[in-house]
Amino acid sequence: MRKIILGAFLILLIANVNAQQDLPQNPEPGKCYVRCTTPDVYENQTVKVMITPEYRKLKTYPATYETVTEKVVVKEASKKLTVIPAKYKTTTVTFVKKQRASTLKVIPAKLANGSETVEIKPAYAQWELGAPAPDCASSNPDDCRYWCYKGYPAEFTTVSTKTLASDASTQSSAIAEQTGTFTKRVLVEPARVVEEEIPAEYGTVTKTVLVKDAYTEEVVVPATYKEVSKEVLSQKGGLTTWKEVECSLVEYSALPINWNLGSATLTAQAKSIIDTRLMPVLANNPGTKMEIASHTDSRGSRTSNKDLSDRRAQAVVTYLISKGVNGSRLVANGYGETRLKNRCADGVTCTERQHAANRRTEFRLIQ
Repeated sequence: MRKIILGAFLILLIANVNAQQDLPQNPEPGKCYVRCTTPDVYENQTVKVMITPEYRKLKTYPATYETVTEKVVVKEASKKLTVIPAKYKTTTVTFVKKQRASTLKVIPAKLANGSETVEIKPAYAQWELGAPAPDCASSNPDDCRYWCYKGYPAEFTTVSTKTLASDASTQSSAIAEQTGTFTKRVLVEPARVVEEEIPAEYGTVTKTVLVKDAYTEEVVVPATYKEVSKEVLSQKGGLTTWKEVECSLVEYSALPINWNLGSATLTAQAKSIIDTRLMPVLANNPGTKMEIASHTDSRGSRTSNKDLSDRRAQAVVTYLISKGVNGSRLVANGYGETRLKNRCADGVTCTERQHAANRRTEFRLIQ
């Protein structure tokens, strides 16, 4: 336990020594010092910005017409056709009513009786065992027996059959042709058409015809430019030194801006206050940083109050940057209703003057 306490004491001692070494050397009693950063050095340059590009301007001219009279066909030429019908005469025509043909008579085939002998079993021979010899001395009944190769004749059968005596045939007889007549009208003179020409009929019309169609003329409008001045970093800062400043500047000082209710827009009077109060401090203390702190009263939600104070502090910073102050020297902080200067918190009844004391914007120099 003692080792732990001793280790913690050594850490605090080393931190205190390092902190002392980081402070200004040979400070004077009663004086205040602030760590300054060597500012970045900028130079103004003029650039040419194209405001409007080159473009074409087109002027249109309407079409022109003229009136003309023209002869037109109101009824086209045609033809009149007269049809003369055909002339006929009557004649008698002979035709074959039933053509010559023949009839066929079928004479059936004749069969005769016959027979045919068929071998149903062929001749064959086989070995057959005969009776034992009477004088056989063996007790085995299969001993002393004769084997004979015996032949057998073939076997036949007779089958009744039919034979063709005469095949089927036909006998033809003729059928005489029959004729008839009919009456027929025969063309003597074909129909024809007599053609008669009918001439066309004409009239006049007045119409407007195009002389020249609508057209455009093109004019090129040149691009326009504007010269704009901008800051360009010519020398990078960043070195830090200690500088003596008025002690009042390291404490929060009031910036008497009367903000409109719920607004974060700087009025002309507010910009004048910034010009006379903040710009000289920044000019007389080059390299120092400045905090812009904005506060609200407790009325309204904490979230909306924080947002409003952020926007008011940022509005001051944005204006200072527009006046040429380097943005790296400025810090905008909005504290909302977290740093009230009196008892007027949520739920406490206060006068408008007491609430107004909490609606404030302050500034101070910081490291």
